[in-house]
Formats: sequence, C-alpha cells, structure tokens
Amino acid sequence: MTAERLARLHAAAFADSRPWSAGEFAALLVAPETVLAHRPEGFALGRVIGGEAELLSLSVAPEARRKGLGRALLGEFEALARARGAGRAFLEVAEDNAPARALYRAAGWRESARRPGYYRRRGGGKCDALLLETDL
Repeated sequence: MTAERLARLHAAAFADSRPWSAGEFAALLVAPETVLAHRPEGFALGRVIGGEAELLSLSVAPEARRKGLGRALLGEFEALARARGAGRAFLEVAEDNAPARALYRAAGWRESARRPGYYRRRGGGKCDALLLETDL
C-alpha cells in the first residue's frame, strides 16, 4: 500500500483530527521497525521496538466499517508484532471514539493511563487520550 493511499484512508477515517501526510506515512514505511497490516479499505500501522509493539493507527474507510475489517486488521497487526518478538503492545485512543474503544476492549486491551487534552480537534476542542495495552 502506498503512502498516498494510507494518507487518504487516514484522512477519511479521522475527519475530525489532523490527517497524517503522505510524507509522514512514507517515513514510517521505510523504517525497519514498522509493521503494516492492510486491505484496500483499511490498515493497521505500528512499530516493534525492544520487545514492545505500538499501534500507531488503525484506520478503516467509513463505508467499510461494521463489517469486521478493524478486528481482522488488529488481529493481523498483533500476529505480525508477535512474529517480530513483541510480548506486549500499546496504543492511544481518543476517549470519544466509542467504536474503537469497544473494538479494543473486545480484543482484550485494557486501559493503563490517560493523557488529558492529548487530541486536538479541528474545531479547536480537545479530547483525552486513553493508553491501552495488551499482552501478545
């Protein structure tokens, strides 16, 4: 999947946040620690460093939601991270992103911390980030 396609999917999936640029995705794609699970309608992108995985973005196109794609991508990301030696994974999710929080909870992720006002919304508002983790 190209950096441009990742940027378009991310922008569609997170319409209320600053979209990541194709350049940001390109830099991640060439890094050796990067892990990418993808389908035409979505992706799970992260990295594995020092035995830990970090899920940076799980993005699903709005028209492809509620069909199990997010769950499949998350499972593939976890499997790829385990294969690279990660024993634990973490991520940040916006407190107001109820569908994502439900997905992660159903997959066994648990809240470990909170970052107040971490996400800035396009309208100028802020939203807390919840730090979630799971054992792989």
